[in-house]
Amino acid sequence: MSVCNVCFRHCEIEEGKTGFCGVRGCVDGKVVAKNYAKITSLALDPIEKKPLRRFYPGSMILSVGSYGCNLRCPFCQNHEISWSESAMRFLEEADELTPEELAECALRYKAHGNIGVAFTYNEPLIGYEYVRDCAKLIHDRGMQVVLVTNGTAGTEILTELEPYVDAMNIDLKGFTQHYYRDVLKGDLDMVKEFIRYAVTFCHVELTTLIVPGENDSEEEMQQISGWIASLQDRDHTRIGEEIPLHISRFFPQFHMLDREATDVGLIYRLKAAAEKNLKYVYTGNC
Repeated sequence: MSVCNVCFRHCEIEEGKTGFCGVRGCVDGKVVAKNYAKITSLALDPIEKKPLRRFYPGSMILSVGSYGCNLRCPFCQNHEISWSESAMRFLEEADELTPEELAECALRYKAHGNIGVAFTYNEPLIGYEYVRDCAKLIHDRGMQVVLVTNGTAGTEILTELEPYVDAMNIDLKGFTQHYYRDVLKGDLDMVKEFIRYAVTFCHVELTTLIVPGENDSEEEMQQISGWIASLQDRDHTRIGEEIPLHISRFFPQFHMLDREATDVGLIYRLKAAAEKNLKYVYTGNC
């Protein structure tokens, strides 16, 4: 039995089994990422779809995804490859793309406006070893590396990735322990610590999906934006007011079909509330 240290769960994994994420398993007494180089999704996207609005705007980026996740968001838009029953089938069915092949693929698309690679769609950090190995080669080719992540990972993982990651969009899904623990099966404190670390070494933008009846109050948005505004760099200079926040509209899907899509007017009211603390606030899915 081995212990995985990627996230707060610290899963104790028996030989031949996998942890909560469905990806990290015990092989010969060591924890390994069983989704290493297994690719379920590959697309050339506008950078704004990550979403990143203030990082190489107008450019394209090669987006790559694998399978598995360490949260259980009941509204997941990528549930086919994250934590549904079908997601686990990709262990056998997914195509393999070595780090060298991915880096070369990114380079080939440079002529089409590609600036690098975004690790996205599922949670990339449950297979951080692949991200690390690819990112080194992508940087060697003079291209950018982006992570789109739920931020549910320890800062020791970020330490390994720090030299090679240029930008992140991190989900800050809400601001209550109840929402993170009971609805998402996550840990708010770990996400906050992850964000605090990330803003000290790369470009960061944050996303909050507004789910009716869960995290949709102006009071909570004021708490979220106020906390973001307080963030500091390594010199203890306050930089949080400059961090972009994306406020996105929820649509019923997957296991959360019991409520309507978020009211557009509410999204804009929450945007106005956040703008009292932050310089750059964007709406999504409106």
